[in-house]
Amino acid sequence: MPPAQQPSDQPAEQVHASGSWSPPVDSHVHTEWSWDAPREADMVRSCEQAVAAGLPGVAFTDHLDFTTWTDGDRIATMDLDPHRYARMHLLDMAGYLAALDDCRQRFPELRILSGVEIGEAHLWAASAAAMVAKAGPGGPDRILGSLHAIPHQGRLTAADDLFRQMPPADVMRRYFAEMLRLVEGSGIFQVLAHIDFPRRMWPRAAGPYEERAFEEEYRAVLRALAAGDRVLEVNTKSPLLSAGLLSWWREAGGRAVSFGSDAHQPWRVSDKFKLAVDLVEATGFRPGRDRFDFWRL
Repeated sequence: MPPAQQPSDQPAEQVHASGSWSPPVDSHVHTEWSWDAPREADMVRSCEQAVAAGLPGVAFTDHLDFTTWTDGDRIATMDLDPHRYARMHLLDMAGYLAALDDCRQRFPELRILSGVEIGEAHLWAASAAAMVAKAGPGGPDRILGSLHAIPHQGRLTAADDLFRQMPPADVMRRYFAEMLRLVEGSGIFQVLAHIDFPRRMWPRAAGPYEERAFEEEYRAVLRALAAGDRVLEVNTKSPLLSAGLLSWWREAGGRAVSFGSDAHQPWRVSDKFKLAVDLVEATGFRPGRDRFDFWRL
């Protein structure tokens, strides 16, 4: 697992050039190297947006997803069709790293971190480890773990498809149960991304989404995450986590949070970060050891 922070001689309390506030690193950004990237995704333009927003750094965490297993992947024993999205393909790690190096040359004022978002890492342990090794000594600076699909009727099924097959509350409970298996079954990732991903697709006809309806499930995942001394992401593309949920994270033993826009378009880099920072500060978390660190208790 990569180090949780990188040294810097800049103080965590450094104020943004505008004199208002100092935004954190955006630790979850996608570019043209992600298989689901739209036409406007562009690493250079995302760097331009990060600089304009006054960010100290940005982590390009492009999707690392697999559709073909190898020896050591748990999914090989499960008789599951792994093709959860039609367009999914393997990350071109060499091309991604070349683009990253180019941006580091173009934007010396911006800390540009390498990263990946590994989907369903507990099912692809050997494949994920092999690809992470290709990122160079020490691996990527940021490794996100995420869950977009769960086993259902003989295939890995995308969460949005499940809402067409079962009641919404059942989708969320099935999702959280698999999320717990992800956290307990994979140690390769550092940050848990969008803990309640299917919430984005929650049907309007089901009424408002209530975190408390799934409190037991959230708390089980949070306890497992804290036991591994890992980091909870505050994802600003998803509906923001509530102060109550962040309190559950503290009660579970969680000590750190990460901010991620989950941007797939340059204009979304650091989107809603001021709102997220206000929420995180209200629950007691503060900037870490430097401007590039996670926020901590």
